[in-house]
Parts: sequence; structure tokens; C-alpha cells
Amino acid sequence: MLRNIKTISLALLMASVAVTGCNDDFVNTQPLDQVPATTAWADAGLAEAFVTEIYNGLGQGGFNEQQLASLTDETLFTHPGRGITTITESRSNSADAGWINETINWNNMYLRIRACNLALENLATPKFANTNKIAERLTGEIKFLRAYFYHQLVRYYGGVPLVDKTYGLGAADYSTPRNTMEECINFIVKDCDEAAALLKGQSMAKGRANETAALALKARILTYAASDLYDVATAKQKSTAHAAFAKPELLGYVSGNRAERWEKAKAAAKAVLDMTSYGSQLNLAAPATKDEGTANYMNIALSRNGGEKDVIFARSFINGKQEPGGQQGLFNGPNGYHNWAGNTPVSLLVDDYEMMDGSKFSWSDPAKAAAPYVNRDPRFYGSILYDGAPWKPRTADVASKDPVNQIQTGQYEITDGSGKKTIAGLDTRKSSVEDWNGSYTGYYMRKFIDPNPAIVDQNTYQQIPWPFFRYTEALFNYAEACIELGQDAEARTWLNKVRFRAGMPAITESGDALRQRYRNERRVEMVFEEQRYHDARRWMIAPTTLGRKANGINVVGTLKPGKSVTLYKYDPASYDYKYNVFEIDPGKENRTWLDKMYFLPIARDEMNRNNKLVQNPGYE
Repeated sequence: MLRNIKTISLALLMASVAVTGCNDDFVNTQPLDQVPATTAWADAGLAEAFVTEIYNGLGQGGFNEQQLASLTDETLFTHPGRGITTITESRSNSADAGWINETINWNNMYLRIRACNLALENLATPKFANTNKIAERLTGEIKFLRAYFYHQLVRYYGGVPLVDKTYGLGAADYSTPRNTMEECINFIVKDCDEAAALLKGQSMAKGRANETAALALKARILTYAASDLYDVATAKQKSTAHAAFAKPELLGYVSGNRAERWEKAKAAAKAVLDMTSYGSQLNLAAPATKDEGTANYMNIALSRNGGEKDVIFARSFINGKQEPGGQQGLFNGPNGYHNWAGNTPVSLLVDDYEMMDGSKFSWSDPAKAAAPYVNRDPRFYGSILYDGAPWKPRTADVASKDPVNQIQTGQYEITDGSGKKTIAGLDTRKSSVEDWNGSYTGYYMRKFIDPNPAIVDQNTYQQIPWPFFRYTEALFNYAEACIELGQDAEARTWLNKVRFRAGMPAITESGDALRQRYRNERRVEMVFEEQRYHDARRWMIAPTTLGRKANGINVVGTLKPGKSVTLYKYDPASYDYKYNVFEIDPGKENRTWLDKMYFLPIARDEMNRNNKLVQNPGYE
């Protein structure tokens, strides 16, 4: 786990030997592609470059081809063989945990933590002219990053070894045991507090951590700390795996007052809310109109037209550097646009969007079932592409098949010279455009995909940033703490700010009913933002949410009597539509929940390297 890594270029070394021969100066030759540590930390620009590189530990944010949403009841991953089903079917083990991206990987996170520790040690006494308090600013950024990397480890693995120094050669012992969950959270909070103090008043470049980002991270981890999964007494009641675990302090708090933890979470979240330079459209006295609600929501997702004020800390992408994070349209867009349909929304998610009047959607209601995409929460239209949804112009080779630019995920009757025949929609797995990578669920992701018609195919990149922290998340954390402390009126006040912005009516419930409305509100507002995976686990509702079978929608359009259509378009005046929800074939994905999945396994190789580690429950 803890290593001192030294890279030597054999090719460079051999070339140097060949050129220098017996030159005594050979031993003093410096590699052309490296900077000695003594030089790096004596130069403010090089020190900043070192810290900038640590930010690469954030990866693509959540904009990977495989997304965390597909480990939840948000989306289904279309393509086989990527390790997603190892997790969704609870087959994870210490030899094969399943899909683990670079920002979850234990070893990657500790490599970044080591870089943070190295920088902190060298910046403790700056060896360069510390004008404008450069060292203090860099130290604040590093403490935020170290806190972030540890928070990643903690929320996936539980308590982990806390390492706050670099290890060199010759140490007596490189192995170290896991710290308790409480110790880990205290460590993260301390780093956040110190980062916020160091960054206060600093003018930060776009994409770099600032005071508010540190406070937002603190608010998140303290909200987790107060939640069911992190409270050992509660976790034991809800999970037999946790009840039998011999080292519960590694996974949660074994003592202390849970109400006090909620008070700390509330105060931390309120500190973010008091940062008045953030927040978008949260001062409305009444719900926005439907179109305004959708526009408000999309502006936040796209980080433009004022919506960027909701984003506290983000990973940006530019066309000049073509990265996977700029390919969300390609990764998740419809195959009828030559995209890959990677992470496609499931019907479980779609069904949780309320009607515009705040009532629940239900397939058992004949009127709602006949027109399931009419008068839904305006955020639905900014998040989901459904059958008949307006979208971008098709590419030139497809434009003649769909001149009105509508999503086609059903099968429809048309007429030709021989009479009626049934065709498959352009965005199905039987598409006449591409028939190998369409959605299995009948839905596509719209959120985070640039609606610009120029960004439509595999050869164009978008510049939508990934939001690590949003002001709205802090608002939700504050409301959740209020609910758990019995302060329902205060929680409703803040939740209704979000709902009014989205064009939805006020929430009026109290008690557990309010808790359930809040959880659904968080689900739809923060969809695809890597919240659901952690929320369902920390609330310990995973068996009835993440463990549900994924499902989709079949749409069939039948021509009304006397109607004749030669080129299909969505048209209720010409068609009768039937909608049927179905479970995904278990051969594709057979979701199952086992309580061991509340935390991931520590890799077998890591366990073998460090005999002081204790494995998580269910993986022994």
C-alpha cells in the first residue's frame, strides 16, 4: 500500500552510457525530462506545477464511459464485459471487486495522498520567495485534495489507514492498520477546516479548490457521518453482515451522540449556504413555469446562463484537449445519432419523477399510463430523452428518415404501397441506422449532454464541466439534518426553494413523510451526479432500491382507423400508443443486493501486502 516509487528510464540510461563513454561527468548528468526535488521546491512556479498535477487524481470527475449511475437504480450500462454487473449482482470479492475507476481505486488514491504529503512537507518551510502567500494557498489546495482523496476511500471502503507523512527507504515497517471511521472523518474535517482557513480571501483560478469547496466537502462528510450506515447501532439493526462484524468501529461510530453529529452536519452545511456568491434562482416566491423550470435546471447542468453559480467546484473540459470527459454525448447519446447509448435511464428512475402538480406518477392510473410523458416534473424534460422527445437535428445520413428530430425508441406502424407494416424506431436496437448499441431500456440520458446541434456525433467534443460540489447539495444536506433533528419547517423552507426553481409546488409534509419526499427530491435533482450510489447506501435503503431489477419501456404506436403515414413521427392524432414496463432480461443483468456491498472489498493484493489490514464484512 505504501511505496517509495522511483522511475528510471532504461532507454535514456543506455543512450547516455553510449554517448558519454568514460566521461567522469556522467554521474552528474540530469535527466532532461525530470526536475530534481531540490530545484522544484525552490521555485514557486515548479511547486505550483507539482500541486496542479495532483489535481489529476480527480480524473474525469464522473464523466467516464462507465458511470456510477449504472451501479444504481438510475441507469443500466449497455455494453458487456466491463465489470459493472460484478457489482450490481453482488458478486464482488477481494480478487475481483468489479468496475473500479481511477478515483475509487485504493492504490491510486494512496499514490495521490503520498503526493499531497510530499508537497505539504516541502511547503512547510518555503524555499522560494513566498510573495502573495503562494505557499499558504498551495497548502490550502493540497489539504483540500488530501481530504477529498480520503473521503473517496472512506465512503467506498470504510475506515482506512491514515497516512500523513511520506515514507522513505529503510523504514522498519511499512504496514499500518486501518483507522476507525471516527478517526478518518475527524482527519478529513480537520483538513477541510485548515484548507478553508488558508484559502479564505484567496483569488482562485477556475477549476482550483477554494474556501467554499473545502466547506462543501466538510458538509458532505459530516452528513455521511450522521447517517444510518455510519452509526453502528443502526447499521447492526439493519444488516446481519454488520451485526456479525468483529471490528464495527472501522465502519461507523460506536459511541457518541448521533443528534450531535446531525447538529455538526447542519452547521457545516449552513456555512456553505451562507456563501452568498453561490446559488441560482433560489429566491422565487412561487413555482417557475414549466418551461422556466426546465431551463433553470438545464442551465445548472450545462453550467451556463447563470446556472454556473450553483456549481462550487468542478472539473472543466476544453476542445483544445480532447478528453473522455468531453464525450458524454458520444458515450450516452442515442444510437440513431451514431452514439453509443452507454448509461441509459431505467424506468424505475423515470417513474419517480412527480407530476407537475406534485402527485406521484402511477402506471395504475389509466390517464397517466396513456400519456406518461405529459405534465411531469420539468426536470424530467432536462434529464431524460424518451420516445417522442424533441432532440437535435440528425446527422446528414439520417436526416431524411427523421426530418422533425424526435427520439424514436418504439415500434410503429406506417403505410407503403403494400399496406401497413411495422418498423423499429431509429433509436432502438433494431434501428436502420445502427442496430448494435441502442438502449435496452427505451430511454436515453439528456442531462449533461450539450444540446448544441453542432455537437452531434463521434467527432465533436463538448465543454460541460463535471460538478463535484453544488450549492444545492449543501442545501439538501442542511435540509436533511433539519429533518433528522425534527426541524421540519426549516427543512421545507429550503426544499421549496429548489422546487420553485424547478417549477414544482411546495412540499407540505412532516415527519417520515417529509423524509421520503426529501429523498425523492434529492434523487431527481441530483440525478447522474454520483449521489444516488452513496445516498442509498448511507440511508441503508439499498435492498429496496439498488437491489431492484432494472427495467425499461416498450412503446408501440398503432395507426388510428383511417390514418395513413409513410414517414413516422410522434403524433398522437395519428397513432394510439401503448406503453409496457418490462424487466431487463437476467441474462443481460440480474441485479441482486447482498449487504456486503455496503462497502467494497479491500483488494486481495493489498491484504497480502499489509497483514495489519482487516477485510470488510462479507468478503473474509
